[in-house]
Amino acid sequence: MSSPSTSSKAAFLYPFVAVALWAGNVIVSRLSAHAIGPQAITFYRLVVAVGLLSLFVARPAWRNRATIWPHIGQFIILGFLAMCLFQSLSYLAAETTTATNMAVFTALTPLLTVAIGASMLGETPTWGMIGGGVLSFIGLVYLVSGGDPAAILRNGVHLGDALMLIAAVVYALYGVLLKRWNLQIPGWQSTYMQALSTMVVMFPAFLATPAPLRQLNTDTIPLILYAGAMASVVLPFLWIKGVQQIGPSRCAIFLNLLPVMTAAAAIVTLGEPVRAFHVIGGGLALAGVVCAQLWQKPISARQQAVAAE
Repeated sequence: MSSPSTSSKAAFLYPFVAVALWAGNVIVSRLSAHAIGPQAITFYRLVVAVGLLSLFVARPAWRNRATIWPHIGQFIILGFLAMCLFQSLSYLAAETTTATNMAVFTALTPLLTVAIGASMLGETPTWGMIGGGVLSFIGLVYLVSGGDPAAILRNGVHLGDALMLIAAVVYALYGVLLKRWNLQIPGWQSTYMQALSTMVVMFPAFLATPAPLRQLNTDTIPLILYAGAMASVVLPFLWIKGVQQIGPSRCAIFLNLLPVMTAAAAIVTLGEPVRAFHVIGGGLALAGVVCAQLWQKPISARQQAVAAE
């Protein structure tokens, strides 16, 4: 029988493996960039996810339909943001940026969530949010400019990097809306309804995709299965377990490993080089995220007094 301390340490494996699967999903996005259209892979992954979730969530969700139905509009909005718009933007970005850059932008989500939450939920800004935001901005400028910030003025920002920044903002907005609405629906049923409603909403766009069935082949099916099963079902399960075991704040810190794991996987599977500007720019961006997570002192003196009470 394992000791409590051993069990506590083992709980950290949940977010660690979840982030590893997330890194794998970034690689899948890059591999799918020129193999299958973003609408097609987004829809197919939803079909796989809904099919798997139906095995153990459909019946409880049906029994809970009286509670679920009044929130169907919110499920559509949440699903559209996280499972349609965020994923589609990521697949489009993968055509013109590196896996490492994609992971760095995704890892900014906790910082962006705090920033959006401060405006939408009236949460008090902290010194960590301000300082971390500045540090992350400097890091991102260095990263997307390839170590030459003046290049942004000369050439602009790569489309893929701009799309990933928008995708990160979209996912942060999703997190803020989840908190704002605070739906009293079990987590798996909420995820299931988001996926199901998004799949229905996306169906017309899927039909408009040129030759969607022809995009199913030996190259794309493994990518779809990974995105639909591992990234859409197993990953959330591990993340939810991690939040239950060690708390959301500790789990969020593991997102800082995403660029490191993704870069390592990109070197092995894609042959993408990791250069000095990746390390410096990405490191500064992640340092800003950590700063926002750890430095929670409110800016307002009045709010500091409230927090101390």
